[in-house]
Amino acid sequence: MKRNGFTLIEMLIALGIFGMITAAGVALLTLTVRTQETSARLLDEVGAVRRTGALLTADLGQAAPRIRRDGEGRRRPAFEGGDGGGALLIALVRRGWDDEEAAHGSLQRVEYRLREGRLERWSFAAVDGEAGAVAVPLIEGVRRARLRYRDRQGLWRARWDPTDAASLPIAVELVTDSAGQGVLRQLFLVGSRR
Repeated sequence: MKRNGFTLIEMLIALGIFGMITAAGVALLTLTVRTQETSARLLDEVGAVRRTGALLTADLGQAAPRIRRDGEGRRRPAFEGGDGGGALLIALVRRGWDDEEAAHGSLQRVEYRLREGRLERWSFAAVDGEAGAVAVPLIEGVRRARLRYRDRQGLWRARWDPTDAASLPIAVELVTDSAGQGVLRQLFLVGSRR
């Protein structure tokens, strides 16, 4: 006698094989999604470091020896540089603006600050005074920052506080320790060498 169909055991074996193939597909899909999320996070971290380096290169490369005035009218040096122990890391006046079409002078004041584990770039509406600052976060999760400044004699200083208020360093070294990148050392030239 000929039978058409499957036995119960054949059906259970087929369902078991189908279940194993489905489980393997779900595991592979989950692994792919996790890999994409990790890749996107790492690319964002690397992108933040590259953007920060590009901004520092542009800002420091366009540094101008222009003495400014604070909100109370006191004279401030053209370039201020901390060692990384305080909130203010670097303050300078640069040539040119981020937004070339805006109606303002040819100089812009920028600062780099470390606040609550975040490296930020502050740009001001005017060179003198304290009004109109816009803060842009650059790198998150910064545990520590250390800066050094190279003077005209080729010596490295922990802080930039020369006797000549219009003096600029030759180079700046920034070492950051962040959750995403670990310890990262970057060197930047200051001002155009004309």
